[in-house]
Amino acid sequence: MAFVDYYQILGISKNATEKEIKNAYRKQARKFHPDVNPNDQNAQKKFQEVNEANEVLSDPIKRKKYDQFGKDWKQAGQYESSGPRNSGSGRTSGRQQGYSGDFGESDFSDFFSSMFGGSARQTNLKGQDFNAELRLNLRDVYTSQQRTITVNGKNIRLTIPAGVENGQIIKIKGHGAPGRNGGPNGDLFLTFLINEDPEFTRKGNDLYKNNEIDLYTAILGDEIQIDTLSGKVKLKVKPGTQNGTKVKLKGKGFPVYKNESMFGDLYISYSVKIPSDLTDKEKELFNELRNLQK
Repeated sequence: MAFVDYYQILGISKNATEKEIKNAYRKQARKFHPDVNPNDQNAQKKFQEVNEANEVLSDPIKRKKYDQFGKDWKQAGQYESSGPRNSGSGRTSGRQQGYSGDFGESDFSDFFSSMFGGSARQTNLKGQDFNAELRLNLRDVYTSQQRTITVNGKNIRLTIPAGVENGQIIKIKGHGAPGRNGGPNGDLFLTFLINEDPEFTRKGNDLYKNNEIDLYTAILGDEIQIDTLSGKVKLKVKPGTQNGTKVKLKGKGFPVYKNESMFGDLYISYSVKIPSDLTDKEKELFNELRNLQK
């Protein structure tokens, strides 16, 4: 009979503690769970092997026999339970006789059930966690909103808090795969992918925006209107404003995550537009201004 290495099946060392065995079993059982791998015969077989390995290694008595007798541990256990061999023929009596000969992989579970009586111990297992991505525009997450997403064929209605950041992951409890044997459902981990905005750049809770002003406004000053995510605001441009000048609009940035009463700031950078295609008269006036400066 081929030796089945239960430690290898669970991916642990022979010195593993009870806690390490338990953790390894949960990890492997979740990986090969039939609900996670529907119609995958190989995964189902692996799941069965994992259960059988746990059944032996989590039981101190069975584990001791397994460690002591190696590949013959199964027969040794039968000898102990069935008593001495019959004399004369050298054949054994009772159930022990049924285990003579080699076992292929397909006999793994049948042998295990016969050896220990019944199927592998049923354990409450949490369902597998799901991972999903949701792509939104920057302006979509300026305010809280409700969305319906479809994950694994199931519609999930959720509230997206304002201020969610690009790459942020939130956990939606209980929306993963169903648990097994009464175990809890897995969770859904949703990653947000926020598209860049053509007008605003976000850094944390602050927003940055370039705003073009004409040469005359930059030189003489004026009152202009600025678009923000919360609407238009009026802004005074000081006379003699230089190209690249930056001003701050307090509280006109992005809302703080899960605290919509607090906002970052909006920083406006002025870009002075130099006039082109001047008329002869305009060129003459600019020359006069230049001569005055001299």
